[in-house]
Amino acid sequence: MKKLVIGLLLIALLAGGAVFSGLANPLIERQVAGALVQSGIGERRAQCMAARMVDRLSIVQLWQLRQAMAPLEGEPGEAYGLGELVKRLRRVGDGETVAVLTTSAGLCALGIG
Repeated sequence: MKKLVIGLLLIALLAGGAVFSGLANPLIERQVAGALVQSGIGERRAQCMAARMVDRLSIVQLWQLRQAMAPLEGEPGEAYGLGELVKRLRRVGDGETVAVLTTSAGLCALGIG
């Protein structure tokens, strides 16, 4: 039992170190880009936005964004459009996260992101 606890603590420490050092950023970017594509954003624009978002937001903010953007009962699960996106953004409750998401979307749409 003691070896199991030590092993789990070691794994948690290594995972935390990877996230803190930025080694996990490519994996996190893929997850964010995948969620953006699922919401109806084009793949190229989603990759651009994900790179900017991962650089500017913490893991906690990205996780909270994902939770807030998840569909509630009666809402479409994917490809829902701008109106639904704005409605879900109101649930985020973090001005910095919303600002990073919207500026990333704008800059990437213009091709300067």
